[in-house]
Amino acid sequence: MRRLALVSFLAFAACSPPEYADPDVVETKVITEEAGAEATLPTETSTLPELTQVWVTSGFEAPEGVAVDGNVLYISNVAGEGDAKDGEGWISRVSMDGTVLEEKWVEGLNAPKGLGIRDGKLFVSDYDAYHVIDIARGEIENTYPVEGAGFLNDIAVWQNGVYLSDSGSARIFQIDVNGYKEWLADERLGGVNGLWPDGDRLLIATMSSGSLLETRGARDLTELATGMDNADGIAVLDDGSYLVSSWPGQIWHVSSDGDATELHNTVDDTIYQNDLTRVGDLIIVPNWQPGTVTAWRLGD
Repeated sequence: MRRLALVSFLAFAACSPPEYADPDVVETKVITEEAGAEATLPTETSTLPELTQVWVTSGFEAPEGVAVDGNVLYISNVAGEGDAKDGEGWISRVSMDGTVLEEKWVEGLNAPKGLGIRDGKLFVSDYDAYHVIDIARGEIENTYPVEGAGFLNDIAVWQNGVYLSDSGSARIFQIDVNGYKEWLADERLGGVNGLWPDGDRLLIATMSSGSLLETRGARDLTELATGMDNADGIAVLDDGSYLVSSWPGQIWHVSSDGDATELHNTVDDTIYQNDLTRVGDLIIVPNWQPGTVTAWRLGD
């Protein structure tokens, strides 16, 4: 019971809402390659990737999750408390250049976080339930409360299923348009957060141990790296290495040998680094605080 209480606390802390500027002000700041702000990188190795900031769009309210459908980014806005059932959350539609296409495409949600798209449906985690949204109609088709959920968080579409992490109970569920089932429960999943599909592997980030894990089925779990407290989003790079975000404000590079190196740190600036997602050569990161979404160009 003591361990579960700690997990719940960490999960709550990972989604505690910040103070915001005027939510009606939406601004996009485009940064050119010549004038681009580059992440501070260690100089002792030439194998680390380079992140060059391309654009920053403001005006969101606690943005947390990302899903991609063609040239459109779907961004979840928690808006209220991360664990509140207040109906204040919504989903935004954003273009690949950072332009807000529709600020409140679907609204009336509670605390939406993870997003995943399959067969024309957008799956949305929402604290203790998940929604199935018909993308063509922009309407919620069904909502499924998850019994015993502690803090539902990220979503990934992998192989023939859709998977949902529960930070509060160290579990991963398999979900679909008809319902859900528990898929993987393991104490090593304490504060489980980010999920990312990679071929025959599902990659998993945890907050409690700050680990990057992989599984190839419902009964195996392998640690690839650790030491990244409050790990959140995951991206796989072309050389087999990884980027991992820690929501309080860090982006890490993890080598294929499991060595974690900090690439970028905005903790002191109070800029969160949430569900880091790779889209081609762009890395898209929602910043719960201060309510922005940032795009980085990936280079060598």
